[in-house]
Amino acid sequence: MRTVPGRTDHVVVVGAGLAGLSAALHLLGAGRHVTVVERHAVPGGRAGLEIRGGYRMDTGPTVLTMPDLVEEAFAAVGASLRDRLELVPLHPAYRARFADGATLDVHTGAEAMAAEVERFAGPREALGYRRLRSWLEQLYRAQMRRFIDVNFDSPLQLLGADLARLAALGGFGRLEGRVGRFLSDERLRRVFSFQALYAGVPPARALAAYAVIAYMDTVAGVYFPRGGMHALPRAMAEAAAGAGAELRYGEAVTRLERAGDRVTAVVTGRGRVPCDAVVLTPDLPEAYRLLGRRPRRPLRLRHSPSAVVLHLGTDRTWPGLGHHTLSFGSAWAGTFREVTRTGRLMSDPSLLITRPTATDPSLAPPGRHLHYVLAPCPNTDIGPGPREWRTLGPRYRAALLAELERRGMPGLDGAVEEELLVTPADWTAWGHAAGTPFSAAHTFAQTGPFRPRNLVRGSDNAVLAGCGTTPGVGVPTVLLSGKLAAARITGVRPRRRSYDGA
Repeated sequence: MRTVPGRTDHVVVVGAGLAGLSAALHLLGAGRHVTVVERHAVPGGRAGLEIRGGYRMDTGPTVLTMPDLVEEAFAAVGASLRDRLELVPLHPAYRARFADGATLDVHTGAEAMAAEVERFAGPREALGYRRLRSWLEQLYRAQMRRFIDVNFDSPLQLLGADLARLAALGGFGRLEGRVGRFLSDERLRRVFSFQALYAGVPPARALAAYAVIAYMDTVAGVYFPRGGMHALPRAMAEAAAGAGAELRYGEAVTRLERAGDRVTAVVTGRGRVPCDAVVLTPDLPEAYRLLGRRPRRPLRLRHSPSAVVLHLGTDRTWPGLGHHTLSFGSAWAGTFREVTRTGRLMSDPSLLITRPTATDPSLAPPGRHLHYVLAPCPNTDIGPGPREWRTLGPRYRAALLAELERRGMPGLDGAVEEELLVTPADWTAWGHAAGTPFSAAHTFAQTGPFRPRNLVRGSDNAVLAGCGTTPGVGVPTVLLSGKLAAARITGVRPRRRSYDGA
């Protein structure tokens, strides 16, 4: 593994999001002095917080899986996840609601889920689920150590027994087709393949290897931090400060000072911070701008679809909603074409509805509720641009509310007391390329060693972290990106439990 040459005693981490805080904790654990510089007044980055009228709205990710990666970051500085954060396992992990009126609770326990699938679609599908679960576990074990939790220096690192094992498992086939080998019920296939959209690729075109995301969701379990998702970066920042990190909030980085190919200082609006190495977590265009370097790639980066998120504080809730509810429309393949190819809004959207007050009522005033509605939409490269979204946004909000009322949430519009609408125009304003918070899509040419690397040619002591670089998009992978960035600086690969245990 290539590492940063020369002295690395003092490292500046730009950005106090999950990637930056993970990097900071692993660097501290390896004996480095760490300064974290964050433009906002609080930690979190994309995992932000908006407080309106007593409603505590998480403005970033709402699904937390693989908490052992969080534990690993805390353990790097001798801290314990359990002492700093209460994680509540969600049962069910999701509730799926279909256009035909059927519902399915997605359990992470094998027996509970097999029984639910049998109730929903019969014993043959339950047997198929058991076979699918076994395949997901094998896929996870084949990928995690060698293809996800790893710093690539060359595509040649892919070659070997692990690649052959992944190929034998069908990892290079298509996700939708592979899931279809186990499940014939089209509704069930959706539950185990929609996760591909997190990676920016429709299930029909995604590699079957991306089913590892379904493993994280449906086998490893889904959790919720008491106090909301923003409690996670707060706890990580407190652990970093307790281990000796200097955290400087409200300081936007304006430029990097250089001596030859080395960064010698990070300059903010309040002054300069000398450094021996730097970890950059902003989205790729901003990181490259600061470095004055842009990698040469044969093809332009393709970005993931974006999302409209409607955060609602309401005076009531509706029966049948879980903590996370997948509300599927009738259409499937056609809506993915709209989002990824034609640049149109989903004509029959599939939505993720998150109701965090189902688990933690303290996030809203007494007797009130929070509902977050995530609707995938085209990014601004192929769909409406930021200027169009300023007028389109309110119309789309009204359309979403009307659709939700048709899907079993009557009176929703009149129940809203506080709200926050986030569109691609907002993601653009916050510095996210193509108006998407999900960064570069996980096409084959943008995955593993082909993804933008965390070492940038021409910069000896700068390392990237975050969802645009290795290993990719999602809370688990972003946490790993921070660990991998730290390893580039320290040369130390933290010990962790075996990935061979499912």
